[in-house]
Amino acid sequence: MSTSQEPQTRQRGEIVRLPSGSLRVKVYAGIDPVTKKRHYRTEVVPPASDPAKQRKQAEKVRTRLLSEVDENRQVRTSATVGQLLDEHVQYLSVEENTLAGYRSLIEHHVRPLLGDERLGRVDAKVLDSFYSELRRCRAHCRGGRYTEHRTDREHECDDRCRPHQCRSLGNGSIRKVRAILSGAGKRALRWGWVGVNPFDMAEPLPAARPDPQPPSPDQAATIVNEAWADLDWGMLVWLAMVSGARRGELCALTWKCLDSDTGVLTIRSSIAQKGRKTWEKETKTHQQRRITLDEQTVALLKAYRQHCAERAGIGTEMPGEARIFSTDPVGRSWLKPDTVSQRYARMCSRIGWDMNIHQLRHYSATELIASGVDVRTVAGRLGHGGGGATTLRVYSAWVAEADQRAAGSLAGRMPELPVDLAGTNSFSVSQGNEASGGESPYQKIAADLKGSIACGVLNPGDALPTVAKLAERYRVSAGTAQRAIAALRAEGLATVSRGRRATVADPAVSVDAAPAEVVSLRNKRTAT
Repeated sequence: MSTSQEPQTRQRGEIVRLPSGSLRVKVYAGIDPVTKKRHYRTEVVPPASDPAKQRKQAEKVRTRLLSEVDENRQVRTSATVGQLLDEHVQYLSVEENTLAGYRSLIEHHVRPLLGDERLGRVDAKVLDSFYSELRRCRAHCRGGRYTEHRTDREHECDDRCRPHQCRSLGNGSIRKVRAILSGAGKRALRWGWVGVNPFDMAEPLPAARPDPQPPSPDQAATIVNEAWADLDWGMLVWLAMVSGARRGELCALTWKCLDSDTGVLTIRSSIAQKGRKTWEKETKTHQQRRITLDEQTVALLKAYRQHCAERAGIGTEMPGEARIFSTDPVGRSWLKPDTVSQRYARMCSRIGWDMNIHQLRHYSATELIASGVDVRTVAGRLGHGGGGATTLRVYSAWVAEADQRAAGSLAGRMPELPVDLAGTNSFSVSQGNEASGGESPYQKIAADLKGSIACGVLNPGDALPTVAKLAERYRVSAGTAQRAIAALRAEGLATVSRGRRATVADPAVSVDAAPAEVVSLRNKRTAT
């Protein structure tokens, strides 16, 4: 292809007329930091009916390119987005699981769509098209029809091999993709590859809407009763509900993390898992935290520690280095976080619910806030970032009064323990119950209602006071009043149905309404 050089004076950059009639503007922009070759900025001015106007437009383009080069705002490399990401991930300092997730998003969603795009050509339109495709179909099917097989290996297709249906990539994953690209752009800017971060031109994503969906008090009571069918599993679920600790933090706990005298549980580390591999690491926020436990939970843990020691045949107390929750009788190994999640999901599935163990953190936070504990204290107990980090920086002022009040508030809102645990010789919590100082608020409300029923003030079929009236009369939260109604229902004294007020049960049609989980647990414990 032949080109003709436009006559011009000695100046930076050149303007070349192409056979098509267009003018190509070319400006030297330094050495490419990736290829180590001379790097040029080029732009083409389309043909025009008036050559003089076309030439004037080309001069403006040349002036603009030179200005961008002088102000270091130009792209200084011909590297592609894929090359930048390959370099970027090598320098990331994140957890192994997080890095694996980033690599998966890059390989499945970024590289197929943007990997071959040069950094200099990434603009707002390219990014809008990219994110639009992620929202259209996570498989990037381009509108084709095919079968999604359950495995890449040779197999006989069944109902799990289905025709492809386009589904959007989740908003959380899209936010992670944007964070990856933005971080790579910032690194390229520091390295001198680009003058500005091209990925910041993307349209802002809508803020995430939290949807914690914690178990209700009634559901929490059922979960606790179901879990206590196995002593070890029941203790783990109970502590998860009380402390709000993450599953990996629960798996990492050792007995030296518990100070029985002060009732403080220290969260020092967490167990991470990728496939079959597990390892101990720092907590998610890379900081230790201390959680004050209520007296009943401390008594439970004391009795459980003695029970574990007797079971292992190592005396009356487990050593401090032993894991609180372990498949090894002497506590030398930790539980796998995925195993804990799967067991919890299966347990809830048997009850008829689709739940995960992380929702116990939401339950703990919801109940604490509902009982009037300030958000800063709740964030500190749960180890949340942001507000939690601020709380930990003023830890000495936080733990003394507010955390003690938080422990007592949560204890009053926890589900009642299965009735037969206190009568088990090998696992007694009577000491902790005596130390708690008598009935909890919901038990007092339930006792008053029972008295009204017994003396005839409330007759079968009469409506019980509403939750709001009980909460106002006894100066408790709505959750505590609701637990009192649930206690009457469990004893067969009240009839509760969705959308209607609770009523006094009719003895003629009422049956023993003791929870099936408690009866089943009692039978199992008696048999053993």
